[in-house]
Amino acid sequence: MTLPDPTYQPEFYRALLVKRLLAWGIDLVVTLVIVAALVVVTVFIGLFFLPLLWIAVSIAYRWVMLSNYHATAGMMLAGITLRHLDERRPDPLVCLLHAVIFSFSMVFVLPQIASVALMMVTPYRQGLNDLVLGTTMINRYLED
Repeated sequence: MTLPDPTYQPEFYRALLVKRLLAWGIDLVVTLVIVAALVVVTVFIGLFFLPLLWIAVSIAYRWVMLSNYHATAGMMLAGITLRHLDERRPDPLVCLLHAVIFSFSMVFVLPQIASVALMMVTPYRQGLNDLVLGTTMINRYLED
């Protein structure tokens, strides 16, 4: 089986760019709150390692959420979910790779620009990490 073709069933992919941006913003706030809490809990020693702490929290948060719910909190609120192109839900390894590639692309400007450009031109609205892993986002209300 494969996901519905975007040409014949565009409702599965409608407004994904806006929804992904909304999800990114919500997840940014969630990770900010977690990092701030960790900085306070570590008696502000975490500030010395803030970039590494933020990357670690971001990867761990996305990996745990994607592995368990196939969406982060932001994706859930935006109404989207992660799927393989053959409709399977991704396993924990794919979720970890998705989180790592996403975090890598957020650290460097060119991969992020490439990822956004790919979302605009690929039929399944895939970002860089999706294209590498054979995954995509679909509107959650249309699944199962």
